[in-house]
Amino acid sequence: MRQRNPQNRLVFGAILMIFGALALLDNLNIFNTFNIFHFWPMVFIAVGALKISRSDTVSGHLIGGMFIAVGAAMTLQHMGIIDFRMRHWWPIFLIAGGLAVIFKDRLITENNLNQLNSGELPHSVCNVSAMMSGAKINNASPDFKGGELTAVMGGIELDMRGASIQTEAVLNVFAMWGGITVRVPNDWTVISQGVPLLGGIEDKTVPPMDKSKKLYIQGYAIMGGVEITN
Repeated sequence: MRQRNPQNRLVFGAILMIFGALALLDNLNIFNTFNIFHFWPMVFIAVGALKISRSDTVSGHLIGGMFIAVGAAMTLQHMGIIDFRMRHWWPIFLIAGGLAVIFKDRLITENNLNQLNSGELPHSVCNVSAMMSGAKINNASPDFKGGELTAVMGGIELDMRGASIQTEAVLNVFAMWGGITVRVPNDWTVISQGVPLLGGIEDKTVPPMDKSKKLYIQGYAIMGGVEITN
């Protein structure tokens, strides 16, 4: 079980250092930072890489790969290598959303089978993805192990007030242009290790006296929000 996540601090610190270095070079007339804006679509590539690095699910890898593909295509278009215009290709997002709806039940079934094959109880791992849609899930697993929540231009509400943790669990969250709400039992200790980037991660839980059951919240909120309550 991962209890510390220094990667989050490294990413956030590196972003601050990069912006600081660019501002300093611009103030010293060494480099015109305006030229950097031609490569702004690489932000999508960075977002996709972050998603893939924190994901253990097929849907998470697909969403991360989609961001990388869009960012690469837009960057090449700005460089004059290819002709790519978002207004021509935006229906791809609708196609991706339709495929997600069609194969949602199959992904849930495969997830449950994988848990049974590994000896875990059903629903002990909660993996949910919401892209341009919303999802409300109740999880009452007696031995919750963790999972992954991904909300892109959508919302997820996960109610775990009927669940239980034997010792500790890790819940990875990824909210971009969307929101995630997690409700936990009163006897859980929430340890937030997520990184908000132009977004927010808010822990509204009241710490219990007995801190034997710990839920670690890791991941990113990019222009989105994550809220944990009990």
